[in-house]
Amino acid sequence: MELTAGNVWIMFSAALVLLMTPALGLFYGGMTRAKASLNMIMMSFVSAGIVGVVWVLWGYSMTTGKGFLGIFGDPFANFGLARLMGSPDLLKAGFSATFAIITVALISGAIADRAKFTAWALFVPVWITVVYCPLAFMVWGGGLMSAGGAVSSVFGQVIDFAGGTVVEISSGTAALVLVLILGNRHGFGKDPAHRPHNIPFIMLGAGILWFGWFGFNAGAATTVEQAGLIWVNTLAAPAAAMLSWLVVEKVRHGHPTSLGAASGVVAGLVAITPSCANVSPLAAVGLGLVAGAACCVFVDLKYKFGFDDSLDVVGVHLGGGLIGTLALGLIALPADGHGGGLFYGGGLHQLVAQTVAVLITVTLSGLATAVIGLAIHKAVGFRVSHEAEVAGVDRSEHAETAYEFDGLAHSRFNPFGHHAQAHHAAAAPHGQQERVKEDSLA
Repeated sequence: MELTAGNVWIMFSAALVLLMTPALGLFYGGMTRAKASLNMIMMSFVSAGIVGVVWVLWGYSMTTGKGFLGIFGDPFANFGLARLMGSPDLLKAGFSATFAIITVALISGAIADRAKFTAWALFVPVWITVVYCPLAFMVWGGGLMSAGGAVSSVFGQVIDFAGGTVVEISSGTAALVLVLILGNRHGFGKDPAHRPHNIPFIMLGAGILWFGWFGFNAGAATTVEQAGLIWVNTLAAPAAAMLSWLVVEKVRHGHPTSLGAASGVVAGLVAITPSCANVSPLAAVGLGLVAGAACCVFVDLKYKFGFDDSLDVVGVHLGGGLIGTLALGLIALPADGHGGGLFYGGGLHQLVAQTVAVLITVTLSGLATAVIGLAIHKAVGFRVSHEAEVAGVDRSEHAETAYEFDGLAHSRFNPFGHHAQAHHAAAAPHGQQERVKEDSLA
């Protein structure tokens, strides 16, 4: 069959979403210390490598087809995607893989500076298999929370267009659980060296994330009208969230910051993800204003409650995901004149459905992550030693550094070498001029 404009759009959207994972690496890499930045980027990159293979082998198969009790699909039904050869469904498989990749990569920011790379590499395929794939099947693949599923039949149809539950709440919950398992960094809340080391990296990463998010949200659009609504909402919500975050920063701390602007954008993107196709642009602006202000407050809760969510994954992704998913119970547009959120006269039915979806997601992700994380922690150790953390996980885990200053400090290279040597030769006593000339030739 011919390649249609819709096919091209899915391929382009998949490429946009895949780009979001290295962008996340930049975003996280800038937020951590210089001696842990490569490790953060590597945790995103290796997630793409591992999930890419898992998705082809059994991951995609677990998210589609005939399911087991509405919880997950048969992992062997499309093992290796063999049955999709010659089918346009391969495009869908590729597109959905990029969502799985960035979902697990999001979790890594919560345990920055202190996680063993090998432990993370073990965690990724197990978490994708046990948590992400079942959730994707339940919400999008015909499972419990899909149209006609058991949960939807009892409580009403759950709305999650692009991943408020499957991506954001699941990763945010998992991040919180891993933080509790690994414990806090040494000097958490006290050591000023834990502040972001490269703000331009953060801003660049956030900008590329925003760019890729248009594919993330609009890739599954089926009509031009729906695509237009999603595009505008994906612009409006993060724009409003950035502004409200900066206002709250100014009021609470006295300064609007670049980090706050980048974090506000991400908070707005997280919040609009589940509702991008189901709310009006005006509602998207309101949602963004609420999400930006709320998440700005949420990220400080780690200091109040004493858990070291290193790069604010819990505050932004769990917090923003909860706001965006539950807000649909209030601001969801009616479908064909029926239903909708409370503000559109739809009653509390949608809010109940969204709440049940949140509870299922938090329970599954929380319990499964606890089991996986504790098993890995007991088997191989999830956290690096104190000495490795102080020296920097870039060196201890990868034998690399992001920045090489010693070589520059001791380099013999001088961009003004010939002029400088000539000046020294002229100024030197006659007996030393020959030695200066010999040095210049060397």
